[in-house]
Amino acid sequence: MEEEVVHLSRLSRVAVCGGTHGNELSGVYLVRELQKTEKPLEEEDELVSVLVVLSNPRAVQQCRRYTETDLNRCFTHATLNGPESDKTPYEITRSRELNSLLGPKGSPEAVDLICDLHNTTANMGLCLIAYSDHDWICLHIFRYLQATIEIGPQPHGVVRSNIYTTMKAGVQHVMDWVRFFNSGTIFEGGSVEVYTMVKNIDYPRDSETHSITAAIHPQLQDQDFCLLHPNDPLFQTFSGETLRYKGKEPLYPFFINECAYYEKGIALSLARRKCVKMPPIQVKTELEHQENEWEFASEEDE
Repeated sequence: MEEEVVHLSRLSRVAVCGGTHGNELSGVYLVRELQKTEKPLEEEDELVSVLVVLSNPRAVQQCRRYTETDLNRCFTHATLNGPESDKTPYEITRSRELNSLLGPKGSPEAVDLICDLHNTTANMGLCLIAYSDHDWICLHIFRYLQATIEIGPQPHGVVRSNIYTTMKAGVQHVMDWVRFFNSGTIFEGGSVEVYTMVKNIDYPRDSETHSITAAIHPQLQDQDFCLLHPNDPLFQTFSGETLRYKGKEPLYPFFINECAYYEKGIALSLARRKCVKMPPIQVKTELEHQENEWEFASEEDE
């Protein structure tokens, strides 16, 4: 029996954001390059409007992850709607500016898709992060990209040409997919492999000073998304002792030895891998879109 096509709303407005972390330079330089042209991505056709944003200009200027607090943790509803004073951290103020520009978050006026560009020092290849394994748009984009791109780690505060070029190609592939979708292309159903977060693991620490006492074991370093089995080497202490993984099940490590996560107390994260089945999707027709708007308006009037 043929699977029913799921009709989804048109992706009319897309934001490409770089520099959320000011020392992750591939996205910073890609956004700057796109902003140099008068009409960076959107005028090849009329299928999508693209807004290009340098997210954290003050941190970019200082080539730091952030100036006062992590901008990427400032987009909760509580933070966006909290009180403001002259002591409010810059990144919180900036998150509210971005919410006005791209949102408001969760409203019909918000952009339809945000492509937020980051670098990692971990050996994670092209890693796309979404917040639901039922977001059919993101999962179809993931599958579209999986066959095309693989990139490696990049130190913070550094831009590598190969990483930059691959990120640029990735953004263009995303925009190509959006244009295909908006033009009415049916994307066939199928499956995609995803990794779902289980837990974070901190470094071993001294009980009194809380300083780390071990580094990632050489056999684990750079083995992101390679299965970690119970009793596999996990850390090597600075005195040379091997500490082993004591978990009860094999899991997949990622963000192994990520530079930016030392301050967060994260040596690596662990995930389960699963296969998610996706339905075929297609953009809604104009009539379906109008019917949805009428239903939304009716609900507001009740």
